[in-house]
Amino acid sequence: MIAVATGGPRIQEIDPEYRQRRINIQQGLAERGLQDPNPHTDLWRWYGTWSGGAYPSYSSRRVYISELYDPLVDRIRQGRAKVGSVFFEEPTGWAKVDRGMDKVRERLDTASTEEEFQTVGLLCREVLISLAQEVYCRERHKSLDSTTPSTTDAKRMLEAYIAVELQGGPQDESRKHARAALALAKALQHRRTATFRDGALCAEATAAVVNTIAIVSGRRDPK
Repeated sequence: MIAVATGGPRIQEIDPEYRQRRINIQQGLAERGLQDPNPHTDLWRWYGTWSGGAYPSYSSRRVYISELYDPLVDRIRQGRAKVGSVFFEEPTGWAKVDRGMDKVRERLDTASTEEEFQTVGLLCREVLISLAQEVYCRERHKSLDSTTPSTTDAKRMLEAYIAVELQGGPQDESRKHARAALALAKALQHRRTATFRDGALCAEATAAVVNTIAIVSGRRDPK
């Protein structure tokens, strides 16, 4: 970006490489729970920004790029990567759930082998069981298939909770989101060939379920 904006190569010569790098960077950041701060999907869009007069000098264009990426670079250097962003800073108040999510984050931060990434899935399963046991009420939350869930059947308990607490047309999208996150978390827990991406996706999906249920239950309401 700096090169083409400061008298370097022509855009048409390096734009394909730039667009491929953007894809690689976005994927790498997504794996770490980070967002790409760059709004320019190709170099022609970047050209439109600076040629419109917003950054008239070479130095102003360099400063713009530095300010765009410096916060991200600093965050990566400080080690705040991977899945930290999928967690609310405040605990839910459900002790076992909060301890479980801490374990998930710690294991994902240190995992390097297939077996260790599979353990992330097992820890996520325990989190969902603890969450279900906190919110499920047999009298209020009737199982969708009329089967009484066991004390470890997180899927049936949470599906029943979601169906009751997020019922009605206005809650349709929230209900779909909660169910999709639950389904993804359950599916990823049992991957036999686990990688970082599998573990990170499972952790994010599990955190989404926890935070959705915490919001619905009032645990995230402003104090």
